[in-house]
Amino acid sequence: MSTPAADDAHSRRRVHRSGRWIDEWNPEDAGFWQSRGRSIARRNLFWSVIAEHFGFSVWVMWSILVVKMGANSHGGPGPAGFSLTTDQQLWLVAVPSGVGAFLRLPYTFAVPTFGGRNWTIFSALLLVVPCGLMMWAVRHPELSFGSLLVIAAVAGVGGGNFASSMTNISFFFPEREKGWALGLNAAGGNLGVAVIQKLGATMIAAGTGAALGRIGLIYIPLAIIAAVGALLFMDNLSEARADYGATASAAKRGHTWVMSFLYIGTFGSFIGYSTAFPALLKNPALFDRADVALSYGFVGAFVGSLARPFGGWLGDRIGGARVTVAAFAAMTLGGLGAVASIGPKGKILDHPNFGLFFASFMLLFLASGIGNGSTYRMIPAIFARRGRELGGDETTMRRARKEAAGALGICSAVGAFGGFLVPIIYAQSNKAYRTIAPALWTYIGLFILMAVVTWWFYLRRGGLEAAGEPAPAPARELVTTTG
Repeated sequence: MSTPAADDAHSRRRVHRSGRWIDEWNPEDAGFWQSRGRSIARRNLFWSVIAEHFGFSVWVMWSILVVKMGANSHGGPGPAGFSLTTDQQLWLVAVPSGVGAFLRLPYTFAVPTFGGRNWTIFSALLLVVPCGLMMWAVRHPELSFGSLLVIAAVAGVGGGNFASSMTNISFFFPEREKGWALGLNAAGGNLGVAVIQKLGATMIAAGTGAALGRIGLIYIPLAIIAAVGALLFMDNLSEARADYGATASAAKRGHTWVMSFLYIGTFGSFIGYSTAFPALLKNPALFDRADVALSYGFVGAFVGSLARPFGGWLGDRIGGARVTVAAFAAMTLGGLGAVASIGPKGKILDHPNFGLFFASFMLLFLASGIGNGSTYRMIPAIFARRGRELGGDETTMRRARKEAAGALGICSAVGAFGGFLVPIIYAQSNKAYRTIAPALWTYIGLFILMAVVTWWFYLRRGGLEAAGEPAPAPARELVTTTG
């Protein structure tokens, strides 16, 4: 049976490997950080953001494609030759989200197994596959809906990039700067949603199958550029070694699963609303305005992306749990506003209420973006707190960082399923009731529950305060039971 000391000695053992490997890395040492650590970390962060940004764009590219693939107002083929219903459009944007969620856990393990730089190169090049398949599919409107679902599912590989990127960057930065670094890294990726929805809308304005394929013509060379940048300028960290035991330990911590649940509400809401919003704007039961969807569908994702690093920054200063509760409260208000803008039959009552609907969704995007940053900031803080309680020596804190990296992967995978659930709930609500109001009420109830859960575990007296400050009373570590 290995001991922590033996594990630490093994992790420090120098091995000869090809590629750019750094064997000694201690960002908590102020001297090391000032002399060389910061510049190396920022260089890796920059190319991580680039690669993750393109990954997000490919992941959600179907959210803008389906706007032109829907049926016309008479139910016949649209300008691109497809005649998808609103429910089918929502399924096409949901399935890549679900696949991306499944891939996030193996992508997390890929960083310590193959190296952060090496995996960034591979995962960036992999984006060429869904782009190529999409370019072929949009030229064949005779394809069955099932075939389109399979092809769209391949775009899920872009969703896995987030987990590997965040896991990799979490090793580079000291605890005091993790919130901002992870928030910036995530925001750069999240912006890929807004960029593809705006850039894609411009490129497919003509509406033909050939025009839809232009998205692939743009992102295939961009993916190659990201891979080359990672090859030339990124590094692998020996400290980020494969440690399945640390991830297994993280999986036994109740806090890992509490945070996974909360992350469904923040990131899951962001990616789910981002992919569904253009389709909702075009929905005949609401606006039936493809022009509005193409012109303004990107704004929500843009707002949420810019808000994410601000959520991490606030979490660093006033506590991730406080920011998260406020974010869920604001999301509740946004949901109520959206419900208020919808009439009894699910139609917007008059033009002024379009403003209320749009403003309510902007609040949802803003709050979910802030919540993304604050919840993700809470995770390393929770494990750092545990490391200090267990002694706070270098070996213990390194083990805590590895557990935190494993927890980040688990939480990002579970949270991403929200991106699958949100469009599906919309689709089922629209199909059963011809209105999205029941779906909105479901989200409102979940936001309230998640705010209560955050307060119970991390803010009430006796709870573990996730800001990293001493809790008011000794916190009892939550451990899930197995077997």
